[in-house]
Amino acid sequence: MNTSESLKDYQHVRGLAIQSLFEIIEQSSEGTVIVDRDANIVWMNERYAKRFGLKSADQAIGQPCEQVISNSLLRQVVRSDQPILLDIQDTPKGPLVVMRLPIHDDAGKVIGAIGFALFDELRNLSPMIERYLSMQQELASTRSLLRSRQSKYNFAHFIGTSAASLEVKRRARRSASADSPVLLLGETGTGKELLAQAIHGASPRANKAFVSINSAAIPHDLLEAEFFGTAPGAFTGADRKGRPGKLQIAQGGTLFLDEIGDMPLPLQSKLLRVLQEKEFEPVGSNEMITSDVRVIAATSTDLEAAIKRGEFRADLYYRLNVLPIQVPPLRERLDDIPALSEAILEELRSQHELDREALALLARHAWPGNIRELRNVLERAALLSDDLVLDAQEIRAAIGTFSPVQCSAVAPIEVETFSAARERFDRQLIAAALRQCEGNVIEAAKRLGLGRSTLYKKMVALGIEQSQ
Repeated sequence: MNTSESLKDYQHVRGLAIQSLFEIIEQSSEGTVIVDRDANIVWMNERYAKRFGLKSADQAIGQPCEQVISNSLLRQVVRSDQPILLDIQDTPKGPLVVMRLPIHDDAGKVIGAIGFALFDELRNLSPMIERYLSMQQELASTRSLLRSRQSKYNFAHFIGTSAASLEVKRRARRSASADSPVLLLGETGTGKELLAQAIHGASPRANKAFVSINSAAIPHDLLEAEFFGTAPGAFTGADRKGRPGKLQIAQGGTLFLDEIGDMPLPLQSKLLRVLQEKEFEPVGSNEMITSDVRVIAATSTDLEAAIKRGEFRADLYYRLNVLPIQVPPLRERLDDIPALSEAILEELRSQHELDREALALLARHAWPGNIRELRNVLERAALLSDDLVLDAQEIRAAIGTFSPVQCSAVAPIEVETFSAARERFDRQLIAAALRQCEGNVIEAAKRLGLGRSTLYKKMVALGIEQSQ
């Protein structure tokens, strides 16, 4: 077969394919219309003609397309030589999904256009539209949930310039760059969750979720399911599809375990496995899920005393106590009260101020409820006062039961210098990393984000032996 015969054969096949495609679309569509270069109708099938109230398609021949199809865009297609692949067209019998294509001669010049009415009343598109809308809603819900899981606080929200406050912020900032567990110790109301969120926000995991769970706020029989999630139908009344736990929700981010001292012993052993093996099983499942979370724990309980009472596992304590941060009570950082009071009143959108005697009175109270109590007192005083300047009498009335601060309560703050505290923290941090890495200095340096030689120098300066 020579070249000319091959070309004729290809053209013949192409012609048959075009004819076949046209017949398939014409037969399966709701209607077809063809116009010439002047947008006058040259052909219309009977089905389409009846939709527009014509007795036969012959009545449409020669008429401008808009005269038969009032809102037709076929003239636009002819003039622009641009197809309109999907559009919705209103007709007397309801909307149609239509496609409009230009028609060219052998030289490529536009000689007309053809329109296909693909679907009647959008019913064939409804599954796709519903799926698209469902996906959009799910995406919006996921974005909204992720925004709600982002940390709301940073280190600037931990108000205070006292020595105790500066040391807490220094340790917390230092811990943000590591991935080891952090243990926040301190009384209720001292700002432990705020610090946890600040650590997360300054860490490489900041763009992932920050998820918190309070061991004291959830019944013990539900805590395991809340923590690990449940497999489909794990127990009577369980979600048929299963339910993700906080560990799964926090994947890639930070899990904050508040009041860890109240966690039941059986769950403590499972948490220890998560920390050591980086895996867990949902309740009622045999599937092992890999865990990628940074754990920050907090407690107002004396964990060492709880270990002696048999209420807390020693091995879990040592695993969590890698980077301990003692958050001081307000009575040990009384110098921060003026700045804290100003920040609280601003947050309350209050125009009130404190006079000198009122500030002096605040500095003499022991604050058993810590910053949470201070906020409560200031909010109450502002609501009850008719003056914008709060005096000592109004503050005294808002406090209620007054607890005078003891001198011995503030003495420990001044005992240790900043330099000594920093040296002590560095020694604890490096020693803990070496224990975790079984004395491997190279691995410990990686965990601490230090060069090997830098770590060696620090070890020599601090008197730390490699065996630690």
